[in-house]
Amino acid sequence: MSGGLVALLDDVAALARIAAASVDDVAAGAAKAGAKAAGVVIDDAAVTPQYVSGADPSRELPMIKRIFWGSIRNKLLIILPALLLISAFVPGVIPYILMLGGTYLCYEGAEKVWHKLRGSHHEDEESPSVERGPDAEAKVVKGAITTDFILSCEIMVISMNEVAAESIWVRAFILVMVAFAITVLVYGAVALIVKMDDIGIHLAAKDSARSQRLGRLLVRGMPAVLAAITFVGTIAMLWVGGHIMLQGAHDLGWHAPYDLVHALESPAAEVPVAGGLLGWLVNTLCSAVLGLAWGLVVLAVVGPLLKVLPFGKAKGSHEEGAAEARTNGHQPEKHEER
Repeated sequence: MSGGLVALLDDVAALARIAAASVDDVAAGAAKAGAKAAGVVIDDAAVTPQYVSGADPSRELPMIKRIFWGSIRNKLLIILPALLLISAFVPGVIPYILMLGGTYLCYEGAEKVWHKLRGSHHEDEESPSVERGPDAEAKVVKGAITTDFILSCEIMVISMNEVAAESIWVRAFILVMVAFAITVLVYGAVALIVKMDDIGIHLAAKDSARSQRLGRLLVRGMPAVLAAITFVGTIAMLWVGGHIMLQGAHDLGWHAPYDLVHALESPAAEVPVAGGLLGWLVNTLCSAVLGLAWGLVVLAVVGPLLKVLPFGKAKGSHEEGAAEARTNGHQPEKHEER
């Protein structure tokens, strides 16, 4: 009897160790998958604030909350089931989906670089959504959720590719973790960004000279912060998109670009002490250059088509106008009426 009890306890302990190891594996897989999607995450955080730009301050956080839950629905109710079905029945399609997403990232990044180099100026002359009523606000939120859907697809496909070797249930659990963690990270950062000037004004109104200085610094510094986020997001898109295309081409049998990048990376990686960092920088730079080159090719083909399509013109005018306003430090005049 005691021997059976000891054996049972041993089995329970073994199961507990297996469960603990599985949790560690899931956490490690989620971290790895989330890290690979970092470039898209940065761009998501850079793009989203434009949708509440110019809105009444009292409506900013409610709008972000609605976009947040829309993003969660996108990831968990649409994208996740589709990816699990694809990975279970036609896993060979995933590399092509990944390369299609990589092409989109390269295109988006190249488009931003192209318009920046050309000095394109677009003004979004529409009034804030809250001034046009709840229906207009709902339309803006819907547009933000639609844009988020594209970026969420990229995040989830990249994440899925990183854990493709796991069982379907482990993949599902990891992707759920990634979906929640990244969405909270992105929209928490967005909420902080759009309310930073409010925080600055609140601090500037305090009696403390130090608080006043900090408040003024926050208000004056936000245009530079938004411009920096946009710049980093663009570079990250080109890097991630280029790396996806580089790896994808290699996996599909075209080895020359991949081999060239690694031939350039090897001497840098052999440098004592800093070799790992230098090798990574060379690989990242090459991926970004490749991403920009491929994005410009796609832009040359797709750009003329988007100019004649209504949704393409609307998207271009809105996003470029918002980006230009952030870059030049044009902030909404939402606080002047207070």
